[in-house]
Amino acid sequence: MSTTVRECSICRKPVAPRAENPAFPFCSKRCRAVDLGRWLGEEYRMPDRQMDEQEDELPQDAHPERTGGDA
Repeated sequence: MSTTVRECSICRKPVAPRAENPAFPFCSKRCRAVDLGRWLGEEYRMPDRQMDEQEDELPQDAHPERTGGDA
């Protein structure tokens, strides 16, 4: 049985297993609080897939297959 050593995503120190560490998946309560602060400060963002798709589309008046009143 192999054990994987996890690394804290905030400070990169080793993280104790969940059974021994109430701050899991972080190494400490401090790192857990830092991560929460980053979320609350909007430093982490989820990509807006709809916006990405819209940017790939041509504007309606520039669509090569449509003319004037075709809808």
